[in-house]
Amino acid sequence: MKENLTKIRKLINEADAIVIGAGAGLSTAAGFEYSGKSFIDNFKYMHDAYGYTDMYSAGFHNFKTKEEYWGYWARYIYLNRYKTGALPLYEKLYQLVKDKNYFVLTTNVDHQFQKAGFDKNRLFYMQGDYGLFQCSKHCHNKTYDNEEQIKNMVKNIVNYRIPISLIPKCPICGAPIVPNLRTDDSFVEDEGWHKASKNYVKFLNDNKNKKILFLELGVGWNTPVIIKYPFIRMTYQFPNANYVCINKGYNQVPKEIKDKSIVLDIDINNIFETNFFDRFR
Repeated sequence: MKENLTKIRKLINEADAIVIGAGAGLSTAAGFEYSGKSFIDNFKYMHDAYGYTDMYSAGFHNFKTKEEYWGYWARYIYLNRYKTGALPLYEKLYQLVKDKNYFVLTTNVDHQFQKAGFDKNRLFYMQGDYGLFQCSKHCHNKTYDNEEQIKNMVKNIVNYRIPISLIPKCPICGAPIVPNLRTDDSFVEDEGWHKASKNYVKFLNDNKNKKILFLELGVGWNTPVIIKYPFIRMTYQFPNANYVCINKGYNQVPKEIKDKSIVLDIDINNIFETNFFDRFR
């Protein structure tokens, strides 16, 4: 591993551009826990009543009322978006690339990159953000900041439900409001989403012939078409590109880009906790 870390450090230092691709594994390594003690401490009733063992699965429960739905989702969003500040792993990642020409593509919706200091104009959060609401009927392409509403809901939860008066509705059509998360074709791609998409495409076009490093962190196989497959394809197509993948349980790379790739089957924290990169900056 030490030899590969030395190579990765060299690639980062010499890169003209770095594209970070971040998946759920990065936030898991950073400390977000959706199951275990965190789930039981906050949602034991969902386990006892329905048998759920993690926040993600419980979020798909067919709640009988909107009061119960928001009693769950308000606390879920609060815990994963507002209660926690920037986590150390994200801060270390920012320190690693802050002086570089970087861009971040992520499927994570917890806002950790911006909390850690990453420039929002260099971020594309493709799957949404816990901190945004949208119309469930997709009647218009606009999202709404929800911090005040979420905190008010959490403060007023009684018996796992919010008061009916706090149920959010679309200001245009009156339909239920839902979190701006990509779960089906009703996901709202607002002005900010499209701006980020254009920024990402421009970044790739501006740097495709330079020394560009695709740094993939914690990306699994739930949605490989968003980050993993495009990174592999662009590494193959771009003449001076290199690909680094760090993810526990993943240790393969297509033979076509083997000479341009480094893949580490290891917990991301095992690298950053050594302060290896800091010593060689």
